[in-house]
Amino acid sequence: QVQLLESGGGSVQAGGSLRLSCVASGRTFSMTAVGWFRQAPGKEREFVALINWSTRSTRYADAVQGRFTISRDNAKNTVYLQMYSLEPEDTAVYYCASSYGGPWIDHRRYDSWGQGTQVTVSS
Repeated sequence: QVQLLESGGGSVQAGGSLRLSCVASGRTFSMTAVGWFRQAPGKEREFVALINWSTRSTRYADAVQGRFTISRDNAKNTVYLQMYSLEPEDTAVYYCASSYGGPWIDHRRYDSWGQGTQVTVSS
């Protein structure tokens, strides 16, 4: 099993930046990908970005393409989500998740989840 711990959320004004971190521990060698997802009140959980654990290839949701960057630090077993030009629509709880089976954009196919970190963007 993999354990994930997110941090870095907070409150910012529109146009601001935040960097989220996701530290992975446990059976990290079996992971295929790590993804970031978010869920706003009353809405479905949605895909934000993912990174392939071995190839480091990345994929982004259209809504964040060009504003968010996902990256990985091998030595720290940490995945980052750098968020620029934040908008009120980015307000949500952000979760990282790990997959054993593939770099999916469907959150239902992920195996382990962190507890989430709140991001609030005010206008």
